[in-house]
Amino acid sequence: MSSIFVQPDCQRKLEILSADAQYDLACACGSRPGEHRIQGSQGKWVYPVTLPSGGTSVLLKTLISNVCSNDCKYCPLRGDRDLRRCTLTNQEVVDTFLDYYGRREVFGLFLSSGVIGTPDATMQRLTDIARILRRRHQFRGYIHLKILPGCSPGAVEEAVSLASSVSLNIETPGETFLSKLSGRKDFLQDIIEPIKQISRLTAKGSRYHRVKHTTQFIVGAAGEADNQIVRYMGGLYQRLGLDRIYFSAYQRGLGCPELPGEQTTVEPQQVFAREHRLYQVDFLMRRYGFREEEIPFEQGGRLSLQVDPKMAWAQRHPEFFPVDANTAPKWDLLRVPGLGPETVSKILSRRKEGRIRSIEDFARPTALTRRAESYLVFS
Repeated sequence: MSSIFVQPDCQRKLEILSADAQYDLACACGSRPGEHRIQGSQGKWVYPVTLPSGGTSVLLKTLISNVCSNDCKYCPLRGDRDLRRCTLTNQEVVDTFLDYYGRREVFGLFLSSGVIGTPDATMQRLTDIARILRRRHQFRGYIHLKILPGCSPGAVEEAVSLASSVSLNIETPGETFLSKLSGRKDFLQDIIEPIKQISRLTAKGSRYHRVKHTTQFIVGAAGEADNQIVRYMGGLYQRLGLDRIYFSAYQRGLGCPELPGEQTTVEPQQVFAREHRLYQVDFLMRRYGFREEEIPFEQGGRLSLQVDPKMAWAQRHPEFFPVDANTAPKWDLLRVPGLGPETVSKILSRRKEGRIRSIEDFARPTALTRRAESYLVFS
């Protein structure tokens, strides 16, 4: 007796595909409380996210399909796995988003997909949905489009022209590591060249300069060291002008058995601690004025899991301290452990009114500000 396959309805497809979207964090890092995904009404997923510009809000985030022809060995949705596959129609995505948006449950849309046949064919689906929202429904709000590795320059530009933000995952620091994850992707041609094109399209003074450009590393799957990731981060920020880099800790059990990330003896909590350290390095490079060559590493190019990278730098550079709270420039103050951009701004503002005599003059006592005391003087 032959079995009967029942095609899932729109509701069930959304439950499957929005849950599968959890594996892509390129606009949804959960590095702080309150930033993790939550379940919205009707079983669909919405994400509190930190945006590349620094603000936070809530996006409806889904794949349009978990059908995928790629062979990414770290990905639970890779083509050779036996999964319940489904694909949303363009109208299903549009109607669902507008329903959420009309009820003010979300402010924007994060749209990605597995590769349905070819990258360009899938990109056409993604941009068609964005175009319907932009032109037929006059939606002027936030749309993040995932750009798929291997798509054509024309597909890249079309996505940039319709989106508020775009991302193409770099995945690994170089071809050697990518070859451990995929036998089909060419690191330079399929990933680096499109990233360069996006950077040109979104550069200051260009037609699409308001479009944000982000990427993501898969941390640990290929066996790379932290200093190798950080070296690529420096290039992405300094030479290509990306707005934000995200990190996704590889979790054992999701990938192929031969992956370095499957064979490691590192405990899961250490993997997430490593991801957190990389986010701290990202903040040092983006907001604290640190250069890639200043980031301190331990043996084997690892970031310390016991000491945060800013404190590790301070411990290695005692000659830099103490810093004078009344005269030091902004970038010197930002190197003081326990002082962040907001506190430094308060110091710069407060000292215009008169001499600062203690930490209490610009901040209430906390564990962080107390940490700063031994690195500051008040001349």
